[in-house]
Amino acid sequence: MKNHEIKFKERNSNYSIIIGNNVLNLLPGKIKLLCPKSKKIALIIDKKVPLKFHKKLKQILRKYDLSFLYFTAKEKNKSINTANFYLEELLKNKFNRSDLVIGVGGGITGDLTGFVASIFKRGINFINIPTTLLSQADAAIGGKTAVNCRYGKNLIGSFYQPKFVLNDTEFLKSLPRKEIICGYAEILKHSIIKDKKLFKWLKKNTKDLLLKRSEKLIYAIIKSCKIKLSVVMKDVNEKGLRMILNFGHTFAHAIEVKNNYSNNISHGEAVLSGMILAVRLSNLLKICNIETLEDITKIYRDNKLMYTVNKYSNYKKINELLPYLLNDKKNDNDKINFILLKKIGKTTLPNKFKMSLNKVKGLSKAIAQY
Repeated sequence: MKNHEIKFKERNSNYSIIIGNNVLNLLPGKIKLLCPKSKKIALIIDKKVPLKFHKKLKQILRKYDLSFLYFTAKEKNKSINTANFYLEELLKNKFNRSDLVIGVGGGITGDLTGFVASIFKRGINFINIPTTLLSQADAAIGGKTAVNCRYGKNLIGSFYQPKFVLNDTEFLKSLPRKEIICGYAEILKHSIIKDKKLFKWLKKNTKDLLLKRSEKLIYAIIKSCKIKLSVVMKDVNEKGLRMILNFGHTFAHAIEVKNNYSNNISHGEAVLSGMILAVRLSNLLKICNIETLEDITKIYRDNKLMYTVNKYSNYKKINELLPYLLNDKKNDNDKINFILLKKIGKTTLPNKFKMSLNKVKGLSKAIAQY
């Protein structure tokens, strides 16, 4: 199966996303081309990445002065304190701006590594090697980097584009179903907000996708990357249109914070919950019809994903999320800025639906009754 290249282009940054199986060997050549002055490379690598990939990276990058900095990839560890630890490691090892930092892991690792790279001496070369379906299909694209704090998720961060993104689907073979579902949530989100044809494809192919059929994974990752890039390139710094990519995430981030970033619920599972809540709200406000809600709910039922939503058939559980909704980064006042759904492939525009906590609370029973 051939490799695929997608190019990101905007005024201040151009880079490629390579997607394929066993493409890790392309890394040394890309580094030589894009970072010709680099002598030192720091790899911030998720401890869960199988050891064979650690060994392969060490072998193919043997001409460089390597520092392997291991990371326990949990939302609780994606913090300013952790970022500071890695910054001090780079300083201690005398890295300069012409050297290179590579993130090897999922979305949490990529977010943290990109943030570290963006603020180290005001910016060091950065390459992202995403190793989960979530990061390959979504998180590694677009240049958003961040860490969490006790007030909410991703509230401290920057926009910083990598030199290159390498999506090797070989990494995905070792992932458990829960991790595949996590990435599937973002692929499904992209289809719901922007691509009716992809949504129809997912209705037919989700089972194979969740079983990690290689050709299905590559197709879905390519489509997902293209959708995200089509939005990001129009609004790199998330001033407007890019906010539609946060569909479902207003509730999802509240769920994650409320659960103290527990491993019991992944980011993708929270997004699956959040999208259904957002579509229910959209229907209650007569923005989308009941057929749209039923169409999306059916894809959950057909693929045994309703477990992510069932607890929110209790309005008390929805009300418990309300205090956390106000800290969503899309908000610019004391109202909640929702991205809602008109139909498959089309959302409302950002900043068009802002609701008070009391209004959402008044609708919570109706949201739960679906």
